[in-house]
Amino acid sequence: MAFNVGFFPVFMLSAASSILVARKFDLPLPSTLGKVLPAVVFVYYFIWRSWIFPYYVSELRHVPTVPGFPLWGQFFDIILNECGVPQRAWHKKYGPVIRYYFPFGSERLSIASDETIKHMTVKNPYNFPKPVRAKLWMVRILGEGVLLAEDDEHVYQRKTLNPGFSIQAIRSFQPIFWEKAHLMADLMRQEMTDEGVFVKTFEVLEWLNRCTLDIIGRAGFGYEISSLERPQELLREAYRLVFNFDLPSRALHGIHAFFPSTKYLPAQMNRDMERARSIILAKATEIIQLRLEKAEIDDRGKDVLTLIAKENKKLKDLGEPGLSFVTMRDQVMTFLAAGHDTTATGTAWTIHLLATYPEVQTRLRNEIREHFPFLFDPAQQPLDLSRLEGMDPDRLHYLDNVCRESLRFIPPIPMTVRESRRDDYLGGYKVPGGTVVYMLANSINRMPWFWGDDADEFLPDRWDNLPPTAVPNAFMTFLQGPRGCLGRKFAEVEMKILLITLLSKFEFRRDWTVPDPEEWKMWRLVLRPKDGIKVKVIPISL
Repeated sequence: MAFNVGFFPVFMLSAASSILVARKFDLPLPSTLGKVLPAVVFVYYFIWRSWIFPYYVSELRHVPTVPGFPLWGQFFDIILNECGVPQRAWHKKYGPVIRYYFPFGSERLSIASDETIKHMTVKNPYNFPKPVRAKLWMVRILGEGVLLAEDDEHVYQRKTLNPGFSIQAIRSFQPIFWEKAHLMADLMRQEMTDEGVFVKTFEVLEWLNRCTLDIIGRAGFGYEISSLERPQELLREAYRLVFNFDLPSRALHGIHAFFPSTKYLPAQMNRDMERARSIILAKATEIIQLRLEKAEIDDRGKDVLTLIAKENKKLKDLGEPGLSFVTMRDQVMTFLAAGHDTTATGTAWTIHLLATYPEVQTRLRNEIREHFPFLFDPAQQPLDLSRLEGMDPDRLHYLDNVCRESLRFIPPIPMTVRESRRDDYLGGYKVPGGTVVYMLANSINRMPWFWGDDADEFLPDRWDNLPPTAVPNAFMTFLQGPRGCLGRKFAEVEMKILLITLLSKFEFRRDWTVPDPEEWKMWRLVLRPKDGIKVKVIPISL
């Protein structure tokens, strides 16, 4: 097992040593403890953990290691840079399996080879659950849903949830995608009309967050959130509170990972998180209660929650326990957060990239015009949305390339962290139980041994001629295996419909008066810029 001792055992060792010394030399115990404790702490943390153990004892000492003194390790490189970027450089220099340090010699592994990823995600995924520390803060916002469930509970939840994300289900949701996307575009245009401007800089991430929140509300739960019409909707405000990027909040967020009890400190971030959690929990409870108040399941209902309820009833009829109220409520919490923010972030980054590469935007708009000409026809305005029923966004080949390349280039979820339960092997190295292992999409998606020397370039056409080395595990935006993203197809179709709608209504250009959002990305559930994603929006004349 990995050597991992917390402060309490160190204190107990100090206390035992103090008792022995006090009795041996007839000294007062309090003063003896006051002298022994600092000495033991110094020896343990500064000599054993930060020098002797990582260099000469650890079973991971044979793994290629990033140079640096283990006392503070690579901690500052990691917290001061974009998530995954330091590891991207280290992998290029030291190989596909690397070791680096957090403070006091805490060892971390990062993996970036097809073999190691396949082992963790497909061959032995349940030996690598999420660390308790990572779950402690995520569960406050996401609930103990399918994203955080482990082992048999995860298998069972996933089995119950699968029907809500089938191809047939997603096709039935598409009218909702189109409706909300067009409502967003109309509201943006109305705002410009009200202000009497023909060009306006919009923070598109906020608009997209409101739109995707309304989509998951309706498609997921048959519930109208209406944050597009009501920007200050309480639920949307809750998610704004979660993504506070001021320096004290970032620092406390990092401390939470090591000292979970700090969530009780009277700090603004903790108050914001508790307020956000109470709002989200109340809304999830309301949604479930409204559904359970119905005596019968509506067979005509096509939202995710109805499909889950149908599957749940089937399982109960077969003698299985089914999902509890708390489990279903936590699924709603999971889908509310993960089901809207990831898609909004991925779409917003795509719009930023299209504004940065106007030739890609023009080519994509031409493809949309070819397949959906009535979207550009003035005689068809206002548009009859029923014309979009049955229209398949997956038919647009270049759109598919653009979306995949954007999600590769800037993955909304930049990393996944796991902790080995039992001894295992990764890349030929023994990994003792208790080892923390990172799979960083923001590193893996840019590795030259997968994608070639142009891995750091945004090139949608690469998807027409991928190298043989671009294996499925080279694209980790949605993970792989049984822990892969359940809502992947839902998100992909939703993202395409949002882009088709917006590109048929507007042209997007970079606003060079605002900071480049790519220069300052921070991870907080998703990889987002400090000040949002601002682009110039110009209506297309119809």
